[in-house]
Amino acid sequence: LNPKLIPPAFLNLFVYLKFVLKNLLTGNMEISKVYSPQQSEDKWYKYWLENGIFDSDVDKSKTPYTIVIPPPNITGILHIGHVLNNTIQDIMIRYKRMQGFNACWVPGTDHASIATESKVVKHLRDQGINKHDISREDFLVHCHEWKEKYGGIIIEQLKKLGVSCDWRRLRFTMDDDYYQKVIEAFVKLYNDGKIYRGYRLVNWDPANKSAISDEEVIFQNVNGKLWYIRYQVKGTDDYITVATTRPETMLGDVAVAVNPNDERYKHHLGKTLILPLVGREIPLLADEVFVDPAFGTGAVKITPAHDFNDYEFGQRHNLPLINIFHPDASTNDNVPEKYRSLDRYECRKAVIKDLIDGEFLVKEEDYTNNVGYSERGHVPIEPYLSEQWYLKMEEIAAPALKAVNDGTIRFHPNHWVKTYDHWMNNIKDWCISRQLWWGHRIPVWYHNETNEIYCGVNPPADPENWHQDEDVLDTWASSWLWAHDVFKTEDEKRYYYPTNTLVTAPEIIFFWVARMIMAGYYFEGQIPFRDVYFTSIIRDQKGRKMSKSLGNSPDPLEIIADYGADALRFTIIYQAPLGQDVLFSMDSLEIGRNFANKLWNAGRFLLMNYDGDVSNAELLEDDFVDRWMESAINSALKDFGRALDNFEINNSSKIVYSFVWNDFCDWYIELIKNKLYSQDEKIKKSAIVKAIRNFEKLLQLVHPLMPFITEELWHQIRSRKAGESICASDFPAVDESKIDKQAENDMLMLQALITAVRNIRGEMQIHPSQLIDIHLKSGSFNPEYGDYIKRLAKVGNIVAGADIAKPKMSASAVVKDAEVFIPLEGIIDIEVEKKRVEKEILRLQGALEGIEKKLSNPSFVDRAPADVVEKERQKKADWSDQLGKLKQIYSDLG
Repeated sequence: LNPKLIPPAFLNLFVYLKFVLKNLLTGNMEISKVYSPQQSEDKWYKYWLENGIFDSDVDKSKTPYTIVIPPPNITGILHIGHVLNNTIQDIMIRYKRMQGFNACWVPGTDHASIATESKVVKHLRDQGINKHDISREDFLVHCHEWKEKYGGIIIEQLKKLGVSCDWRRLRFTMDDDYYQKVIEAFVKLYNDGKIYRGYRLVNWDPANKSAISDEEVIFQNVNGKLWYIRYQVKGTDDYITVATTRPETMLGDVAVAVNPNDERYKHHLGKTLILPLVGREIPLLADEVFVDPAFGTGAVKITPAHDFNDYEFGQRHNLPLINIFHPDASTNDNVPEKYRSLDRYECRKAVIKDLIDGEFLVKEEDYTNNVGYSERGHVPIEPYLSEQWYLKMEEIAAPALKAVNDGTIRFHPNHWVKTYDHWMNNIKDWCISRQLWWGHRIPVWYHNETNEIYCGVNPPADPENWHQDEDVLDTWASSWLWAHDVFKTEDEKRYYYPTNTLVTAPEIIFFWVARMIMAGYYFEGQIPFRDVYFTSIIRDQKGRKMSKSLGNSPDPLEIIADYGADALRFTIIYQAPLGQDVLFSMDSLEIGRNFANKLWNAGRFLLMNYDGDVSNAELLEDDFVDRWMESAINSALKDFGRALDNFEINNSSKIVYSFVWNDFCDWYIELIKNKLYSQDEKIKKSAIVKAIRNFEKLLQLVHPLMPFITEELWHQIRSRKAGESICASDFPAVDESKIDKQAENDMLMLQALITAVRNIRGEMQIHPSQLIDIHLKSGSFNPEYGDYIKRLAKVGNIVAGADIAKPKMSASAVVKDAEVFIPLEGIIDIEVEKKRVEKEILRLQGALEGIEKKLSNPSFVDRAPADVVEKERQKKADWSDQLGKLKQIYSDLG
């Protein structure tokens, strides 16, 4: 049979039947019709681990490329943010591994002091055990047991995503050797005079009775009240009214502040006020910076022990600090007796009642307040005076600030440098102590009799005379050493450190990134990493940040079960432009799934035409399609490498998508089918061998983004040695000599011509099996186009030349610098088609008149929802475009 005479659908069926028969006879039916990620992913991940594909050891003959994972909390479970972050890291590490670098990705988890302690306390409470009824040592045993049982869940979940960490190197911030490094760092800083103990205002979690970091404070809008309270000016009948959302804190007021230029209060400056319910005299102070006379009543109550702004004001004006709360936020003995030992909210009710009874309350208003909640304690935080350990920051921050500003460390995207600068230039001393038991205990001891302080890596020689500080270090005061102390030996550290790339979320730019840079300089004398990639925020289609509380965050493991890890990885990278948020929806996962299916079907088609034998293949001279594909592959490889080198991860996925879907699958495979179906075995063999070699490079290009499906197809191409993996194959080198822009431009021309002819066939409703002739007016028509146009556009004859005139009753199109004419006489019934088109023109004109009336009606445009109006406008634009095409068709019909 002559393949040119067989319809493509039947020819594909014949090829498939041949493939099935061949595999039945050989017993080889591995390439299934549909790709099943569920069957492939676990198999290949186990294979990678068994063969040590991800392992990295010191090898001074190779250049290292190192990433340390941002250690997830041991309390954590995989969420969409983790998927984005770890996919980006995995793309970079897989790409560098294939490039021949000694790629080392160090995994690990963080002990998460307050989060874990909260979990364990609840776990014990459920068993009827109170934390304070057992010893510290017994509690820590329970913490370690909880960690062993629940602490590795997220690590196993990350493996489902396909991340290629060296799991032999798994670290934990409470590992004995890492713990020792944290203690040594504290002692060095203490001996260097960088650590001191101070009594200051901190974020306080009354549920856990501990200071917490700013990062652990989650702000929520709360519907509350604003109470207006009048304070009497001593010796007068005048009152000054202040407004507050926390009337219970007035029991700790030490002043009222006004603007010195406020005419309402000038005559009272220098006088004192009588604090309602307490009777204490407090000064009326002037402060031009602190008080805006146009805001509220123009008078502000000052409670330095329970408000951060008031604390700064109190320091400037040398005001006393009156703490009115116990650590559990119940009132203490610094308030009048009737208010003592009350919960802060019970105290509020009592204060409001007495203010009303005493006629001190002017009014109350509904008010929405932005209240800080403890992320772990789930209660409003309390600004609270407490004695804590602090680390002096200004001096150790200086080299870290310089490193980012002079480009030694590069931020991607660069706009985060401004945020970093602002924080580093306004840096304050770091509160590094926490009132917890789970964590790195502060290595300070106090003498039982003399109160002498001893700080050391080891306890005092006479421990019976000393007692150790009860506090532990802030979690960040251990993880800031992560970049260098994850390496267990000095030899490893010298080889792998500084690391290359850090991928993290921008919200911890201060808490972790900046501090790691400081630690790198202070303890190692050099930067901890060269590049920092800040990931996007994942939002839903309404623009809301994904969270469990909103119920808008899907479970990645369920997505992987339904769509496959590759589909999830590709989708989320495809949707994550550098520096922009990601609008994610479950529907968008079709992007990744469809792409995986496209790749699978391309591989399956080629393998159906491939017998796996390339030994005796005689490769024929390349034609322009071969030259174009060689050029397209090398261009894609070059652009992909440039994108990753510039941390344009999203752009790299677009490059891969365009090349695979458009160039390779939609065009290349279609263009070579006539060779694959040729009766000449040399032509057929040469074509399939070239295609398979191209496909193998394509798989290596796609692999960093979609590791599982590429490994599966790579092994389907031919038998591999035991332990061989696409992960460890050499990433194809770019051959600049193969990049042929003329061939790429020629292909664009050919694609445009074929597309134009196909469009005309569709518009004119020419039957798919009907051969047509085309007249091409062009002075540079490449004869090599001919056979491809004929086969892919169902063309019989092509007449080409610079002087071609448009035949009568011809459809036409302009393609670049050429004109295409398709004679229609004898192809379609001209009169019937004219009547059909004319009828459709009239219908569209009537429809457009109706929609134009609607859009010119102000009552519709002004009252209808914006999205409804926009849909109508888009409908008008689409119909106008259709009408223009129909009029051109009618004209072409004569």
